[in-house]
Amino acid sequence: MSLPVVLTIAGSDSGGGAGIQADLKTFQALGCFGTTAITAITCQNTTGVSAVQAIDPDIVAGQIRDVLTDLPVQAAKTGMLFSRDIMDAVRNTWKKYAEKQALIVDPVMVASSGDRLLEPDAEDALIEFLNEATLITPNLPEAEVILNKNIDNLDAMKKAAKELNEQTGAAVLLKGGHRLSESQKAEKVTDVLFYEDKLELMEFPLYPEKNTHGTGCTLSAAIAAGMAKGLTLLDAVREARKFIDGAIKNAAGIGAGTGPLNHLWNQKFQ
Repeated sequence: MSLPVVLTIAGSDSGGGAGIQADLKTFQALGCFGTTAITAITCQNTTGVSAVQAIDPDIVAGQIRDVLTDLPVQAAKTGMLFSRDIMDAVRNTWKKYAEKQALIVDPVMVASSGDRLLEPDAEDALIEFLNEATLITPNLPEAEVILNKNIDNLDAMKKAAKELNEQTGAAVLLKGGHRLSESQKAEKVTDVLFYEDKLELMEFPLYPEKNTHGTGCTLSAAIAAGMAKGLTLLDAVREARKFIDGAIKNAAGIGAGTGPLNHLWNQKFQ
């Protein structure tokens, strides 16, 4: 039995809705074997992040090294990298041990609760790290920081996706999210995918924000899983968006804040 192996390099969410926990659930739900390199431990639930403990960069590097030198990793993703030192460790170790695996970079800066997940002096290092990616998946606020410009409509999104591609060399999935939909009074969420000099618009239903904690983590994990299974980048993104759609629609509605997705919505249990 062939089981695709995927690596996630990200932080731990004690509430289980985002980060490493969301990634592993996604990998399992999509038929992949998940491996991890934990960058930080967060004290977190659906209402926010109360504390962060960064992992020693050498330990982060060691996790990546030991996974890549033993297991047949077909794709990887990054999430919360938190500090410049951790980012340097991830970048150097990936360049040393990776063998052309797809790398999906979710440039995490702020949690859905608004709490910061990246030290301010690490922004430049994160932008540099994007050059290692096969695909980057920023939301609008993250893209605005990277490009140092406002993105307030669909035309601006299209231009921004192309600029991000030119700046990083990576394919770009720019996520419109609720902010753009609400500002445009739209009933759908629009994402912009720019890859291989082509631009594709992807529209999805606009759901209430009540149960959307961990959507960015889950999306990048699902794309990595799809690419590990041999899908093209475009098909991996399309299948990942379908998975997200189902996970939001079937959310359990737990927690006092922004609830988590249901990562096992497509599984049958006896």
